[in-house]
Amino acid sequence: MVFSSLTFLLCFLPAVLLIYFAVPRKAKNAVLFLASLVFYAWGEPIYVVLMIFSTILDYTCGRLVEKFRGTSKKKIGLIISVCCNLGLLIFFKYSDFFIATVNGIFKTNIPQLNLPLPIGISFYTFQTMSYTIDVYRGDARMQKNIISFGAYVALFPQLIAGPIVRYQDIADQLDERTHSFDKFGDGVKRFVMGLGKKVLLANNIGLLWSMVSETEAAQLTLVGAWLGIIAFAFQIYFDFSGYSDMAIGLGKMLGFDFKENFNYPYLSKSVTEFWRRWHMSLGTWFRDYVYIPLGGNKKGLPVQLRNIAIVWILTGFWHGAAWNFVLWGIFYGVLLLIEKLFLLKRLEKAPAVIGHIYALFTVLIGWVLFAFDDLSKGLAFLKVMFGGGAGIVNSATLYQLLSYIPLMIICIIGSTPLMKNIYEKISKKSKEGFVLTADVVKILIVAGLSVAFLISGSYNPFLYFRF
Repeated sequence: MVFSSLTFLLCFLPAVLLIYFAVPRKAKNAVLFLASLVFYAWGEPIYVVLMIFSTILDYTCGRLVEKFRGTSKKKIGLIISVCCNLGLLIFFKYSDFFIATVNGIFKTNIPQLNLPLPIGISFYTFQTMSYTIDVYRGDARMQKNIISFGAYVALFPQLIAGPIVRYQDIADQLDERTHSFDKFGDGVKRFVMGLGKKVLLANNIGLLWSMVSETEAAQLTLVGAWLGIIAFAFQIYFDFSGYSDMAIGLGKMLGFDFKENFNYPYLSKSVTEFWRRWHMSLGTWFRDYVYIPLGGNKKGLPVQLRNIAIVWILTGFWHGAAWNFVLWGIFYGVLLLIEKLFLLKRLEKAPAVIGHIYALFTVLIGWVLFAFDDLSKGLAFLKVMFGGGAGIVNSATLYQLLSYIPLMIICIIGSTPLMKNIYEKISKKSKEGFVLTADVVKILIVAGLSVAFLISGSYNPFLYFRF
């Protein structure tokens, strides 16, 4: 079940909200935990057992850390948590990748396991590990109530695609959070705007990418290839940031305040800046739990460069069990190393437009590596982008370009804070009643159009669902 499904919008969410606000405050976490398990089991009833196991495991490990605090045994709970969580992640997500690699290198014929990937395992594994690590470091208190902890682990608003919510960020909210009409209203508005991003923008621009990516490289033109990868860049941005907006909005409806996950990344003037703006919860997780523990930037430049390389190889591998993701991580790791050594200082001195062009160009190249699981197809697509295809442009490309120009313009505007800034200026100068009415009308229009598109259309992929 995904947020942009009619089942979720018209059945699951209304039922959960009704029950959640009907029960006493002390029972809300129990409702949230059970609802989250139902949400997860909807798509994978077997793997809900894995979710419950992770909950019990890390709850127990947290208690072990607290029990042995101040003694040499304090690390036992931490080691068990990290090893078990990473072990499960590696087993379910990477077993077949390792088997295929061994078979390819040594010409063996080891059968693959062909296990279905538990939805969102990459996200909730990092969340559960963060709890034990935070308790071990003293950054968060041990959670005594296993139901409240279960609500954190299985929290359905951000369960399958983030943002990655670290325990220390919402520990207090699990025990005591604020519910109000204003906060609920803000949550509804944020959720509906995210839904619009996903359904109205990502899905529709994704149709263009789908047409381009399914075209044989020999028949693809240079303009067509660039048009396609720009469409993919918009699709993955509005898809993932829209989902994050929906998650943040749902959190507000339920009384939680999740941190932001995107900050207009396509405005960046360097790759370093891009990754400070894109999927920020993942970046901060790797920074706080991998980069800094390795020494960060406090042990000299060689160690810092090594740490950046390690983090980006792991980041690429986290995204998927395929060589294209590893290459994608290495690609960004190399760029970040180059920027750290000398390029970033030069970009800061250059006109802003130079930095923007450089950042967008490199990000688009990176999206090609990301988009094609088959590395050979990705490299063939890159070749077309630099003149190795069926000419510069043809009638099919012109038709696609003319058909999608209006949507492209909307996507360009939507990936900047322009409309937000205009709205805020108008709101400051307008009466409260007018602003409220405008918000209601906006919500109704976006929600109505989104539901209409979901009813009439069948193209509703979620790109980060597989991670």
